[in-house]
Amino acid sequence: MFWYSVSGYLRRMRIPLMILIAISPSLADLKAQDRARYDALVREAESLYEQQDHPASAARYTEAFAALGWKGTQNDRYNAACSHALSSSPDSAFAHLYRIAESMDYANVGHLTTDMDVFSLHGDGRWERLVQLVKANKDRLEANYDHDLKAVLDSIFEEDQGLRRSVAATQEQYGNDSPEMSALWERILEKDRSNQAVVSRILDERGWVGADVVGGMGSQAIFLVVQHAELELQLKYLPLMREAAAQGQLRAASLALLEDRIALRQGQRQRYGSQIGHDPELGYFVSPLEDPDRVDERRAEVGLTPLRGYVERWGIIWDVDAYKAGLPALEEHLRQKGE
Repeated sequence: MFWYSVSGYLRRMRIPLMILIAISPSLADLKAQDRARYDALVREAESLYEQQDHPASAARYTEAFAALGWKGTQNDRYNAACSHALSSSPDSAFAHLYRIAESMDYANVGHLTTDMDVFSLHGDGRWERLVQLVKANKDRLEANYDHDLKAVLDSIFEEDQGLRRSVAATQEQYGNDSPEMSALWERILEKDRSNQAVVSRILDERGWVGADVVGGMGSQAIFLVVQHAELELQLKYLPLMREAAAQGQLRAASLALLEDRIALRQGQRQRYGSQIGHDPELGYFVSPLEDPDRVDERRAEVGLTPLRGYVERWGIIWDVDAYKAGLPALEEHLRQKGE
């Protein structure tokens, strides 16, 4: 079974300045181009996996890693291993799995040992050592966990995301203005309020608690609760979250999403393009964005993928010149609607 996430970057070679100015895009543009190609190839690989064309999926993953100088995210390497295993290519599958176990702290032993995609590897002599490596990672990473607090936050994560996963299906079945959608959003907001009370107590008493204390899901739960809170609570904890990001206890990408949401709520433009709006007349759109020409540079700095690929999930075609031309009209439209 595939496992999704996004991270990683490519270190480029130095290019003489005169040549760079005369005939080449900037290094930041080159990085963005390579990352965009990586992301596009990964999406192709995922699509081919869903079509059960596993050899082609595995080949696309190889192309993707090549596009980033043979770098790649832990999740994408695990997914590549799945496609190779399902293609009867155990050597390549083990190469990816050992890389994430030995160099990337992969520790999800429960997923690894129950995932049917890699079941064909169980009889191989390399399997047991792999499992032991992953178990050792898990034991090491969880040695200092506050397990009681982790359980509370893991439950909050599931509540937050579980209800929101129902939104698209409910909207498709009943419509955005239906009583069913209204009832679902009321349940979501009610649960958000109760989760905010719990998370506020944790932050007030303990400060930021990172993945080293409550695991990745637990730490992400805290971010999500603040991200879904009212502006007053977001502003209260923004300095704490900035400090956590500076210390590596909160992903820079998560902080960027929060800062974008706060900026828009304060009547300013977002910096990273993470916030997508919807309007009955306009459909989905990128909410007002500062300096659209350099948005991918800013996104790369915090570990976000290029905007073009990000907005495709909403059916948005990113054209920076068209966006800049239409931005004044978009902002006027939103002002008239009081948004």
